[in-house]
Formats: sequence, C-alpha cells, structure tokens
Amino acid sequence: MRITNSSATRAPWLALAFVFLTCSPSATAQSNQPPADNTYIESAVLWQQSSGERRALSYQAFALARLMLDRDLRMNRRLRQPRAVIVDLDETILDNGLYQGMQVRNHVNFNQKDWTEWVNRAEATAVPGSVEFLSYAAARGVTVFYITNRNDIQKQGTATNLKKLGFPNVNDQTLLVQTDPKNSSKEPRRQSVGAKCRIVLLMGDDLNDFAKVFEDSKTVESRIAASDRFKNEFGKRFIVLPNAMYGNWETAIYGNSRLSEAEKAAKRKNQLKSY
Repeated sequence: MRITNSSATRAPWLALAFVFLTCSPSATAQSNQPPADNTYIESAVLWQQSSGERRALSYQAFALARLMLDRDLRMNRRLRQPRAVIVDLDETILDNGLYQGMQVRNHVNFNQKDWTEWVNRAEATAVPGSVEFLSYAAARGVTVFYITNRNDIQKQGTATNLKKLGFPNVNDQTLLVQTDPKNSSKEPRRQSVGAKCRIVLLMGDDLNDFAKVFEDSKTVESRIAASDRFKNEFGKRFIVLPNAMYGNWETAIYGNSRLSEAEKAAKRKNQLKSY
C-alpha cells in the first residue's frame, strides 16, 4: 500500500493505528511474534473481494458443473449406483475474504486461534453460484459431500454457516472434516465416498482437493507436471475455482514451512520469471 501523506499528517493516524492493532484480538494473540510480511497478498485479497471477474469465473465454474452433471444423468441414466458430488469448502463454496482481509490489515499470519474464531462466527458468504448448483444437484438425487480440512472443533460452526446459507445435505455423514491433526490428506475421505457412490464431480480451489497425485506433488515443477498429466480431467470431472490468496501452490514455492519472513520473500522473488 502506498502512503502519500506527509510525516506530520501521518503521525496521529499512525498512533491510532498502533493502539488499534496492539489492542485487537489478533494482535494480542500474536504479540510475541513479529508482524507478518503479508502485504504481498493485498492485491490478491482485493481481487477476490472486489472484482467482477472473480464472480464471473465462479458462475462459469458452477455453470460448467451443471452441464457435466446433466450430461452424466443423461448418458448414464440406467446406472443404479448413487451419484455424488464432492466439494471443498473454503474459497470453493465458502468465501472467507473478510478473514483474509483481517490478516492483511493486522499483519498476522494464519493461526488456528483466529481461524477458529472466524469459523465459529459462521459469517462466511457463499461463493457465487455455489448454493444454486448444489441445490440443483441435490434435487436430482445427487448426494453432496463436503470434504474440508477444517477440524472437529470447527465442525459445528461450519455446519451452522452452511445451513444458514442454504446448502443442501449438511449432516454428520456428508460434512467430512479433518480428524487427524497430523494428516491433512483428503484421499481417505474421497475413497470412503467412492466406496458407496459414483463420484461425478470434484470441485475445489486447490489441486489437493482432487486426487492424491496432487497431494504428493510438493514442488512447483511437479504440480505443473501433474496438472498437465491430468489435463483431460479439468472441466469434465475436476472443476477448479479461483483463489490466488493462499494455497498449496504457495507452499510449493517455499518448500519449507519453517522459513523466516525474509527467506519466504527471497523465495518468492527467485520464483518470479521475467525477460
């Protein structure tokens, strides 16, 4: 963010900002931590919150999902096996742009305390087109499964948020959260759904939402290679929603979660291509 005011004009505002930040819950929770260097995602958060293009891409994704579901219902109408659609939650059907904005404004990194507080407020909004599509699928006898890496402590707040927004089939059997804090893989949960249903579509904002091959791809190069390998699945069985704010794409750049802020900044700069 560029600040063009003179130093004399800024001073009172800086003092007020200091009081606000040091007294806010997020700042208090991380008072022993240096401020997060996360202003680099400011444009991504603004794009997610403010752009018509993001909404258009979301509508487009769910319109395509409906076309693919209708095709399956038509071409495989004699199948007796129950059908299922699997969706991720965050930035796929639930919009957490306000939480991301808080992180940037308060210069804090993701942490479970702030995240759990946000989840339990049940104030995430619906990604454009998501409620309509999933309601359409449910009305045609397709079971919607919500596979998320939110945890057990966050499950009730998540269910409340989904029900408040009108999402269908929200219950203990369809809302599958992460139960092992040491294992974030969604593959066992996908397999449990596949054992009883025919999975027509998977929808997510991160490649790890779709298949184990992506979860096993830890580098930028391997994730790109895996995407190319499964290119025929995208737009047919795999449908991706836009999210440039965070994800495993960024983790792949760092390669090590214990890097300092300065080391992460250096990794981002080194990854940037130019001519």
